[in-house]
Amino acid sequence: MSQNEPIQETPKEQEEKPEELGETTIQPDDASNENPNEETPKQEDALATAQTEAMEWKDKYMRAYADFENSKRLMQKDKNSAVTYANEKFATDILTVLDSFEQALATIHAVQSEDEVLNKIKEGVDLTYQQLIKVLEKNHIKEIACEGELDPNLHQAIMQVESDQHESGHIVAVLQKGYTIKERVLRPPMVSTCK
Repeated sequence: MSQNEPIQETPKEQEEKPEELGETTIQPDDASNENPNEETPKQEDALATAQTEAMEWKDKYMRAYADFENSKRLMQKDKNSAVTYANEKFATDILTVLDSFEQALATIHAVQSEDEVLNKIKEGVDLTYQQLIKVLEKNHIKEIACEGELDPNLHQAIMQVESDQHESGHIVAVLQKGYTIKERVLRPPMVSTCK
């Protein structure tokens, strides 16, 4: 062996000197013998807490979402109702004009005359009245039927009268016509009922 030749160590000597090669050895601890897929009690508690909290947040979300959907549905219903019944005040006011028309028609038809001008006026008033009725029906304003038994949800009983032709609680006469706008009572009919 010359001085320039490096000294070769046997593999056994290399195993005995790991520090000289700059390597560090890892000493196994007690945890390395455990299965890495197994959870410790602390991890199980944390997982259970996280799952419970997640379920609580999901429940809060579902309730908030349901409240939102209910509010949205109610707002849409209110909006539709407002649009549907927007002309209710105007329709109520126009009913007095309709009443006046009906009184005028009754007066005109009560007069018996052969005068051609008066007959043309009757015809004109009749046509105007029919046109007004058609406009009201087009806007879902309809007369309430007043036949048979009194319905307290629709009719307003003003008085009771004796009648041999009607049963007790049935409508005898209509004192003022009533009307609905779509499903809502605009003005109840005023009626007399049999005792």
